[in-house]
Amino acid sequence: MRLLHHLPLSPYCRKVRLALAEKHIPFETVVEKVWDRREAFLAMNPACTVPVLVEENGLVIPDSNAICEYLDEAYPDPPLMGRTLAERCEVRRLVAWFDQKFGNEVTANLLTERTMKRLMGRGHPEAASLRAGYQNLRGHLDYLGWLAETRPWLAGRELSIADLAAAAHLSSLDYIGDVDWVAHDAVKHWYARVKSRPSFRTILADRVPDLTPVAHYADLDF
Repeated sequence: MRLLHHLPLSPYCRKVRLALAEKHIPFETVVEKVWDRREAFLAMNPACTVPVLVEENGLVIPDSNAICEYLDEAYPDPPLMGRTLAERCEVRRLVAWFDQKFGNEVTANLLTERTMKRLMGRGHPEAASLRAGYQNLRGHLDYLGWLAETRPWLAGRELSIADLAAAAHLSSLDYIGDVDWVAHDAVKHWYARVKSRPSFRTILADRVPDLTPVAHYADLDF
């Protein structure tokens, strides 16, 4: 069976899980506590990061972007990277925006500080990081709202990895109640469309020990 090494709240892992589900590719997951630095896992991925996909033929693919690109080439129906060169460029641009810019400016300052530090036993969140994360989040939500208002989906006419990347980050933040949906109506409606898809069911069923999600987390109507 195809195996995905992951962490439940990692947006990069969630992006891959969503891509696999959208393509109806069966897989199983195993929680990989990367801070334990297991030798067997290091042999697969010396960077010691998740996600890592292990195909049924033994092929090992680390990194969420490498995995998603592989999936779209190996299992092209439905396409999630766009159909034309222009669409594929826009999908890649937005995936980089959410995984790098949003990830560094928001996710690292909020999700990592509030959850990963506790799991790894590295102390309490830094107030300065939290303040920066919340401030940065507002600007990113404004941009995401503009995309949602001007396009059928974030990168264009069809659902793409760009939508899955953005939804993965927001769903992880929403688990801990850090997204102000009231002030960003367009983003809320777009996210409701994404999280209502069957591919999102296992994401909404995620539970982390000793960390209960906010009441509306799994509610499709917020």
